[in-house]
Amino acid sequence: MTAQWTVKDAEGKLLPQFSGASPLEVGRKVVPIHYDAFRLRVSMSYRELFERALMQVLRREDWQIVRAKAKRTRRSQAAKEVSVPAHGVRSTLQVAGGSGPQ
Repeated sequence: MTAQWTVKDAEGKLLPQFSGASPLEVGRKVVPIHYDAFRLRVSMSYRELFERALMQVLRREDWQIVRAKAKRTRRSQAAKEVSVPAHGVRSTLQVAGGSGPQ
């Protein structure tokens, strides 16, 4: 499963246009100017400028960055659908990109 983050407004509505895989990714979409992802990770002073700009936008709009319900990936859905036989009996499964018994 992948975690999804998004923005919630004052009325409790989620704003999908600001969704991302991390709070940092969402924040980069919220602020009006571009902040470099690499510099945000390596430079504390750059990160502080970003966080200040982000907090100003969040306060002004009365928004919050929140974790949305995790979406299942195809892989995790497929894993839940596969049932393993009891008592060690082997089963033949065809893996994507691979081949079954020949």
